[in-house]
Amino acid sequence: MQEDVPKLDPQATRCPIPIVGYDRILMAHGGGGRLTHQLLEKVFIPAFGNPLLNARHDGALLDVGGVRLAFSTDSYVIHPLFFPGGDIGSLAVNGTVNDLAMCGARPLYLSAGFILEEGLPIEVLQRIAASMQAAAREAGVQLVTGDTKVVEKGKGDGLFINTAGIGLVDSGREIQPSRVKPGDVIVLSGDIGRHGVAIMAAREGLAFQTTLTSDCAPLAAPVQSLLLSGLDVHCLRDLTRGGLASALVEIAESSQTGMVIDESCIPLDDQVRGACEMLGLDPLYVANEGRFVTLVAPQDASQAVRILQQHSAGRGALIIGRVESGPPGSVVQMNRLGTRRLIERLSGEQLPRIC
Repeated sequence: MQEDVPKLDPQATRCPIPIVGYDRILMAHGGGGRLTHQLLEKVFIPAFGNPLLNARHDGALLDVGGVRLAFSTDSYVIHPLFFPGGDIGSLAVNGTVNDLAMCGARPLYLSAGFILEEGLPIEVLQRIAASMQAAAREAGVQLVTGDTKVVEKGKGDGLFINTAGIGLVDSGREIQPSRVKPGDVIVLSGDIGRHGVAIMAAREGLAFQTTLTSDCAPLAAPVQSLLLSGLDVHCLRDLTRGGLASALVEIAESSQTGMVIDESCIPLDDQVRGACEMLGLDPLYVANEGRFVTLVAPQDASQAVRILQQHSAGRGALIIGRVESGPPGSVVQMNRLGTRRLIERLSGEQLPRIC
């Protein structure tokens, strides 16, 4: 006999999830970032492993002369260069700003490396540079150093960008997967899947009733509001490659906990839902560039939702699940029909070149 599945109340700040057992998981699914995980395990950790890298956070947390810093880097190879809601420049700035924010840092400074393909129009580069400056101004960071390289025509697909960033972490603040524990509540900042579907639409010429835009946005402001409120925030993770599913699997594995999420509590734009059904995509694995999850102590969950809803990037925040004691590393989704499926890593990318 199946338990009743709770329904999402659009006016509520939480969606209650009943206790579920793991002995009746009925469906399995391929999970996110398996290739990346294998590269880390077989190549990069054996070659470069050290306590800072082994933490596997969105950035490294460094103690320098009594000051705590977060340091992160990422590369952007998105195609097309311009898409509804952003471009490779704003994406590069926001992506690194968001990685720093997920470490609990206040982002301060960025570097930028540009790999230019021979023949790239200067007007395109100027437009992207202006977009980067606008994104940096909105996020409250400065781009202070950089580099350019030019590759032969046909070798660079127009433009690739690498950004690295430094942020300041308040003394005593620990935001990392190791702090996640059973009983924690999972709060999602808004609807998922819009970035990946917007990129696919721009790439393949898909048409929607209204323009579907990427959720690309800086997340430092809502995160800082959470942290400055004094709430017991244990972990933060942005939902980029591999989407919500992969982020939760990574946290569950790192913290050696189990998680339960409720499908009916996860907000999804109707156009994203329709596009995913048409293309055979699972929205849980579709990339986002302006969404994140925070895992907080249960007594702080409702307040965390209210704080996030005061920001444009968190207006749709709500509770989607909770952390349990096991099995370690498992994430289970409770479906609308009352069945459960195990959320795993994808063997590859659903949508390549989306960031």
